[in-house]
Amino acid sequence: MALKSGRGALAPPFLVMDVIAAANRRAASLPADGSAFADGRGVLRMEVGQPGTGAPRGAAEAAIRALQAGAPMGYTEAFGLPSLRARIAAHHEARYGHAIDPARIAVTVGASGAFPLAFLAAFDPGDSVAMAAPFYPPYANILTALGMKPVMLPASQATRWQPTIAMLEKLDPLPDGLIVASPCNPAGTMLAPEELEAIAHWCHEKGVRLVSDEIYHGLSYGTVAEASAARYSPSAIVVNSFSKYFSMTGWRIGWMVLPEDLIRPVECLAQNMFISAPHVAQVAAEAAFDCVEELEANKAAYARSRQRLLSSLPPLGLDVAAADGAFYLWLDIGHLSNDSVAFCAALLDDAGIAATPGVDFDRERGARYFRLSYCGPEADMAAAPARLGRFLAQRTAS
Repeated sequence: MALKSGRGALAPPFLVMDVIAAANRRAASLPADGSAFADGRGVLRMEVGQPGTGAPRGAAEAAIRALQAGAPMGYTEAFGLPSLRARIAAHHEARYGHAIDPARIAVTVGASGAFPLAFLAAFDPGDSVAMAAPFYPPYANILTALGMKPVMLPASQATRWQPTIAMLEKLDPLPDGLIVASPCNPAGTMLAPEELEAIAHWCHEKGVRLVSDEIYHGLSYGTVAEASAARYSPSAIVVNSFSKYFSMTGWRIGWMVLPEDLIRPVECLAQNMFISAPHVAQVAAEAAFDCVEELEANKAAYARSRQRLLSSLPPLGLDVAAADGAFYLWLDIGHLSNDSVAFCAALLDDAGIAATPGVDFDRERGARYFRLSYCGPEADMAAAPARLGRFLAQRTAS
């Protein structure tokens, strides 16, 4: 008798992870003397949202001091160290002018660990959860694995790749939940504060649970102001992380701001599923709040890379979405290819640029888009336009 498979077998792959593996293989195949490409550089890693800088020095030093002092580094409370939760609450109030009780804050194993907790606490199997397409793939993949139904809202340049209330009101029945991300991945666009406020109020009034992904907060470039859904709705769930602005991806540390009714359900789930976030990562995360000068220097480098790419890619015939925040560009290649997987594979093989095909983010229209991340070393990002230009010229010629 054949063994059965569980619901987890229904989750599609997160294709960017396959691109990372392919980029690693391509890098390993290159000669060590840097002669593979005209600029003398190796593979340009633009496929994943991993900052090229490590954790801020003050965060790493705090972890080192704790380890050298022989701190036990055992389990913490399921929601994290009280001192870290208090620091997150203070950060939230300073950034958004909105006080949050630390009891509503849950420290998580990255934002990736927060989403299953949020979905399990807020939704039941069979519930529908809407999101704008293109979207961050694990939203839909986690929901699918948990027996919930992702519902796509086909956003466009006209809506700046963000959802609108008009899109939501066309759904019948209304969804049980809505995920918003501002800045969003993959397009980097943002909801204006008044737009987020209107969506948050609409969701609360209609009984639609709002999940606001705010992990790219701190990484916006002055075109749209940042706002938190927690300020506008008592029922919203906010997910944030130390991975992006704080440059701590591998430390696996994030947080949620929870509505009152979900505090205990999420705590029970966290106790059973994760016990707690890594103690040493929590120590480092608390210290990261004191590293503003270094973090802002990182952001300034991203801003320079962003501006360089925004000015140099359109002349190559690439249509780029407005990149208000995060560190991504969403590019339309429909005039060049209707197979973004093959396009990105050729881009890696021929030009040494690792990029993510759009089908990872939009299953219906993503074959004509791809995503570039510009959070890698600034010199590598500066080399990208010339390589892209040569690659596109060769494709046109052939």
